[in-house]
Amino acid sequence: MRHRLPALIAALWWGSLTTIGFLVVPLLFVHLPSPTLAGFMAAKLFAAQTWVAVACCLGLLLISKPKYALAQAPWAQAAMVFILGGLLLALLTQFGVAPRIVARQDLRLWHTVGTVMYGLQWCCALAVLWRTLHRDPLQSVESEFESEPAS
Repeated sequence: MRHRLPALIAALWWGSLTTIGFLVVPLLFVHLPSPTLAGFMAAKLFAAQTWVAVACCLGLLLISKPKYALAQAPWAQAAMVFILGGLLLALLTQFGVAPRIVARQDLRLWHTVGTVMYGLQWCCALAVLWRTLHRDPLQSVESEFESEPAS
């Protein structure tokens, strides 16, 4: 079960980004009575999403190196730059971009910056998910030989 935990955490991160950013927030703007109300709710959802991303990234960082191992797990070596990049993007969006949007400061620019950063974070989460699901072909062959009964 422990070997599946990174994929579960990465799936939560990527899935929550996908659901909030590409489904829920657009539906708010379609179904709520005013863009102002939809924007207010979207800001709340994006703030909550930031904390989901932070929790997922910290969880991935914590389990990236088994307790007594000398090196990181193979999935972590391949995913570390994306974990740290996604974490940084989430925090920069929340504390750098979102306050400017709430203050209605050059809305077009900051919405564009925020959207690009959210999209990049989504790509980071997808890359982490992909790397946690990827199995090293040599490791697969070795494990097949280990599971065969001795003749």
